[in-house]
Amino acid sequence: MKHNVDVVRIRENSIQLNGWVIGKTPESRPEFMVEDKKGRLLKFQYVSTRRDDVSQIYYGKTYDRDFGFDIQFPYERGKDYYLVIRCDGRKARIKYNEELIEKRASVAHKRLQKIKDLMNMETVHVALDFWKENGLRALLVKSTHKLQGLDNDYDYGEWYSLTKPSQEELKRQREEHFPVEPKFSIVIPLYKTPERYLREMLDSIEEQTYENWELCLADGSPQGEDVSAVVDTYRKKDPRVRYRRLEGNKGISDNTNAAMEMAEGDFIVLADHDDAMTRDALYECAKAVNAHPGCQVIYSDEDKMDMDGGALFDPHFKPDFNPDLLCSVNYICHQFVVKKELVQKVGGLRREFDGAQDYDFIFRCTEQAQEICHIPKVLYHWRCHQGSTASNPQSKMYAFEAGSRAIMEHYKRMGIPALKVEKGVDYGIYHTIFDIPGQPLVSVIIPNKDHHRDLDLCVRSIITKGTYKNLEFVVVENNSTEPETFAYYEKLQEEFPQVRVVTWPREFNYAAINNFGVSHARGEYLLFLNNDTELIAENFVEELLGFCQRDDVGIAGAKLLYQDDTIQHAGVVVGFGGVAGHTFIGLHKAENSYFHRAMCAQDYSAVTAACMMSKKSVFEKVGGFSENFAVAFNDIDYCMKVRSLGKLVVFAPYALLYHYESKSRGLEDTPEKVARFNREVAKFARKWPDILRDGDPYYNPNLTLRKSNFALRDLKKEGIGQPYQLDPAILELMKEEE
Repeated sequence: MKHNVDVVRIRENSIQLNGWVIGKTPESRPEFMVEDKKGRLLKFQYVSTRRDDVSQIYYGKTYDRDFGFDIQFPYERGKDYYLVIRCDGRKARIKYNEELIEKRASVAHKRLQKIKDLMNMETVHVALDFWKENGLRALLVKSTHKLQGLDNDYDYGEWYSLTKPSQEELKRQREEHFPVEPKFSIVIPLYKTPERYLREMLDSIEEQTYENWELCLADGSPQGEDVSAVVDTYRKKDPRVRYRRLEGNKGISDNTNAAMEMAEGDFIVLADHDDAMTRDALYECAKAVNAHPGCQVIYSDEDKMDMDGGALFDPHFKPDFNPDLLCSVNYICHQFVVKKELVQKVGGLRREFDGAQDYDFIFRCTEQAQEICHIPKVLYHWRCHQGSTASNPQSKMYAFEAGSRAIMEHYKRMGIPALKVEKGVDYGIYHTIFDIPGQPLVSVIIPNKDHHRDLDLCVRSIITKGTYKNLEFVVVENNSTEPETFAYYEKLQEEFPQVRVVTWPREFNYAAINNFGVSHARGEYLLFLNNDTELIAENFVEELLGFCQRDDVGIAGAKLLYQDDTIQHAGVVVGFGGVAGHTFIGLHKAENSYFHRAMCAQDYSAVTAACMMSKKSVFEKVGGFSENFAVAFNDIDYCMKVRSLGKLVVFAPYALLYHYESKSRGLEDTPEKVARFNREVAKFARKWPDILRDGDPYYNPNLTLRKSNFALRDLKKEGIGQPYQLDPAILELMKEEE
């Protein structure tokens, strides 16, 4: 017999235990008892639960039976209780009292439990597969990150309990009145809905602190399996609850449309029949409507809850509206709110996209919306089980294929030349291959000071291995001293006529050197490239150009790896480390990142100029790189200037290169260099104070600014929603600059 109690909760005067038990065979049946200290039997409530994960780990396949348990029994403080489990002739007696439960809740115990949880056969199998595919070094990197994750100050359940609205705050919300109080129509299609889950959803709506709402339920269940009896108990108490019995199941799209047809409110709120809304969900939406009168689409952060509804996990803290991330994955999902007049304009859900009908609907709404508002708070709990695309995307291949078609339809409506949408790093994650009409000339700008071997590797790999051929190379010679370097320049230009070397005669200034290089460029597009890079993806130019050719995009940046295949750059967040920093530094290329963000095309506030493409027309419009940023932040500043034109900065994860960083120009390792760096930090902070004060719109205020891995924000050191504080020395420099 093997067993584990995963979750222990004290709820008022009862204890609830969630866990699992298996025996020698899948047919083994455990027996449960609850005893007091003297061995006397106590009454308890028992519900079996699905644990297909346990079945897969220990039996190698999924069986149609329950291996999990949910046990609840009365609890009196100061007394000892015992859960007794018998199976296959073996017995386990597990003690519970207040002291032991508090110990389980301690940080140290949680870390020990996390280590214990890692020591199972599933971990062994996953590790072996990862080793075979990626090698021992990659496995060691991944294992190190797993162990580092044990040092997080909070697990999500604890973090959520510390950040959710207090009872006092909920009471205040109920008493508040807004200048504009829109009516929200919550539309829910029903189909063979389990009574327990439906009641939990209805209860979560009834408990809303904002009261101007209606609930529209459309039931497509077969005769005799509808939920009218359950709904009637709510309708009798609350006239805001409305119910329509459909003539048969019309599918998820038409069932939802039927619920929408019942709606009389100002905004439509989409919800599923087995999920739950937080009590402040509609309050926060009403607050957003008042803060942004032109807002027509609202979405929030979300998390998942287990089938019992007790444990919350896997929070998805999202960026503000990110059109390219939306084309990589339906990151918006829940909670989604749209103005009714916009629904009438774009139409309802379309049955030909069933499985991804909400994805298609979100595309059509966001394309037409005047303003899109993101509420960076968890307002929706998504119930997750093995049959859902939330936990097992492969279980619904048709949903993935429908999502691919939804993206292609979006591109067609927007006039974006896409050739195909294929599977990305996982099902539900998409990679778009764009058409590139006309094959425009791309000018590759590469500054160089000596290090001719690095330069040769960089240029030669692109010319001989790269698939895009309409390129010119402008190598900007910058105060080289080695005779071999100049001899190499002659040889390089003879061998490759598309290469020209131009000479920068003044002191090192990265911004000025690149501006000088652009003055010699003839291409419609500029590719800024460090000399210590080497292509990995032979089509990296096409990957960048596919995005950069769009009218709404001004810049596209590549994914860069260190020599050991760990990430050096996967986008830039303004605020990391106080000013700006790269995301997912040190993560192995094969590791999963936060919601696969390191492998999703998406918009960021900035990307590094170590490999960055931009339209020449855009470059000229913003005046190129700002030359007062001689060494640091010139690329981040350039991205900010381009964004101020209303253009997007896109991270293209399939444009993949190695970056052998800092070979060309040493580190900031002298007092003079450190002082210069700090002065440039101060200049950047003075020039772009709003984003440092308000936060990066492509990041989320619930995530930390102290690490690059999108971990939960440290409540002790950072608080919630507060920008990272600049170093006092930098603040003094800012005053001096003034």
